[in-house]
Amino acid sequence: MREIEITDTLDLHSIRPKDVKDVVEEYLYQCHLKKFRVIRIIHGKGIGVQRQLVREILALSKYVESYSDGPDWGSTSAFLKY
Repeated sequence: MREIEITDTLDLHSIRPKDVKDVVEEYLYQCHLKKFRVIRIIHGKGIGVQRQLVREILALSKYVESYSDGPDWGSTSAFLKY
């Protein structure tokens, strides 16, 4: 298993599509532990498949208060609960 540094931004470009769900869920958990309030997930522009998957995960996560388009095209910002 590859470890990634936990910051307020996760770039999914280097993550295999079949691993995205697990990576994003673990990332949300780790961000919760670090008490981040706002995070950004870069999913890319494409045709929206990755964006849709990321937003489905965010919608179901117990750590996420809300989410919206990120500050740049190809990302989503999430506001975590505390």
